[in-house]
Amino acid sequence: MKIRVGFGYDVHQLQPGLPFWLGGIEVPHTHGALGHSDADVLIHVICDALLGAANLRDIGFHFPDTDPQYKGVDSKVLLAGVGRLLREHGYEVGNIDSTVCLEAPKVNPHVPAMRRVLAEVLGVEEDCVSIKATTTEKLGFVGRREGVAAYATVLITKP
Repeated sequence: MKIRVGFGYDVHQLQPGLPFWLGGIEVPHTHGALGHSDADVLIHVICDALLGAANLRDIGFHFPDTDPQYKGVDSKVLLAGVGRLLREHGYEVGNIDSTVCLEAPKVNPHVPAMRRVLAEVLGVEEDCVSIKATTTEKLGFVGRREGVAAYATVLITKP
């Protein structure tokens, strides 16, 4: 069996009045992430980590922000596309470990719903998806509430 790991990192600026999509769900908040798609930073890092593990480039290569078909797109569509690409190349998702860096809103109450959604989109068990959250103790752009950052590490296998 071939085992591979991948890593993803992404940031998005936060702006008032936008919907805040995180982990495939809309989280109630006064600010939302700015981006070409729905700006779901958690899904984006998971996509990049999965693509990187399979040596299939990155999310911008497959779903470029210069392509109008992805303007405002639900990032779950992108994640489903990444899942298809992995399967086409013979890979299966082993597990996902992710961290969201955000001062507000609190992420913890939404983690179970996000895990359910992400697992369903990828066709894996919920216990394969770990989502953690932290603040930056008021330091940097996250600490000033100007943006959100996320990291993900994944393991994929090829039987």
